[in-house]
Amino acid sequence: MTTATYPFAEIRRQLHRIPEPGFQEFKTQKFILDYLAGLPQHRVEIRTWRTGIIVRVKGTDPRQRIGYRTDMDGLPIEEETSYPFRSSHPGYMHACGHDLHMSIALGILTHFVENEIRDDVIVLFQPAEEGPGGALPMLACDELQDWMPDMILALHIAPEYPVGTIAIKPGILFANTSELFIDLTGKGGHAAYPHQANDMVVAAAQLVSQLQTIVARNVNPLDSGVITIGKIEGGTKQNIIAEKARLEGTIRTLSAETMERIKGRIEAMVRGVEAGFECKAAIDYGSNYRQVYNEETLTDEFMSWVRETGVMNLVECREAMTGEDFGYFLEKIPGFLFWLGVDTPYGLHHAKIEPDEDAIALAVTTVTRYIEWKSTP
Repeated sequence: MTTATYPFAEIRRQLHRIPEPGFQEFKTQKFILDYLAGLPQHRVEIRTWRTGIIVRVKGTDPRQRIGYRTDMDGLPIEEETSYPFRSSHPGYMHACGHDLHMSIALGILTHFVENEIRDDVIVLFQPAEEGPGGALPMLACDELQDWMPDMILALHIAPEYPVGTIAIKPGILFANTSELFIDLTGKGGHAAYPHQANDMVVAAAQLVSQLQTIVARNVNPLDSGVITIGKIEGGTKQNIIAEKARLEGTIRTLSAETMERIKGRIEAMVRGVEAGFECKAAIDYGSNYRQVYNEETLTDEFMSWVRETGVMNLVECREAMTGEDFGYFLEKIPGFLFWLGVDTPYGLHHAKIEPDEDAIALAVTTVTRYIEWKSTP
């Protein structure tokens, strides 16, 4: 098999059928391992870590290790696409493009197995990007320590850009992110006797309104921050005062300092709700992701290379409030992430997203040519 005949779309479609939660990507891991077993093995070494996979393609005269990372997990979304190859796992879907990401990574691997390169190429199949977060523990795992890349790159599909487009910028590209879970516990009771209870639905409603003032009044207008409460649970019946309520949301900032400032204000407001409603509250920040910060020298070099080769159209984009735990890799290893245009009207995490599969082959060609260029003596 050559990269010219590599079944880009079919691999993606098979992976699309089996989306799995973070650290439960068992079918996905087996699919990838079975594929890798069919490649020539004389220059390939494979290690597994939990549900992830680390692959080393040995160079002919290595001076450095060039890393490429992809993510593996799906999302708890009921699929609504028109695909004949829809998810076979009810309630789960590859709605963030990880099926395309993995297919691209397999294309890159296939190319370098079949075409010698001077430097080692390390391809990381990382689980649990959507949560609870696989990058940080993968970085620390023994399986990676003696294969740690000297530089690393990754991509993420972008529905808003046309196929054939790369969007990137030096410096911060994705935000610092934190999950947010707040549990309120008061005293339930009969709806006819509200004075005998502490209503946690009312407490939750007050808290949601207060939280929306933090960005407006506690964050520098020249900075950026987002607090979104995406889910509220409370109560069991219309005539029962709720004893418990739960808020679930996310925090996004473009600086670590602003993240800490926002968390401090959230904690102060929650203490106020405890006092005002005579209830108990608990805060859990869940998974926290570091900003994706593209190393300036490598990113500028990559952008110049894309312009000079014309392999794709290049757009210098703005930073976004999206989150990606690839930021942990970039804290330790110089590198960058870029957006890959897939031209679909539905956004990331949407039940109807249908990325254009033509982007897969273009991405494989772009990344393999760039890695070859970086490895040229």
